[in-house]
Amino acid sequence: MISYDDFSKLELKIATILSVERVEGSQKLLKLSITLGEESPRTLVAGIGKRYSPEELLNTQIVIIANLEPRALMGIESQGMLLATDDDAGPVLLRPITPVPPGSSIH
Repeated sequence: MISYDDFSKLELKIATILSVERVEGSQKLLKLSITLGEESPRTLVAGIGKRYSPEELLNTQIVIIANLEPRALMGIESQGMLLATDDDAGPVLLRPITPVPPGSSIH
């Protein structure tokens, strides 16, 4: 269990995917360029490439943890983490049902 104070430190936001490419040397990693609205685009690296093609993710919205410390994956700095669950076929992205402005906070 974590406290509410610890949970409230997470910045959960809606991001719009601007571009997607496969990470060379990996079957599952994708490199996403995302926008949170006002700030410069960010890079995320996510292990969703076996389930999703770059073409189907382009211009879609996802839920991310925006204030996670950056981490390098296969030499690429990932500046956040997308949220997903899994089913029998692999990862399933969490997404808003209706488009909202990029950068919108999750309450």
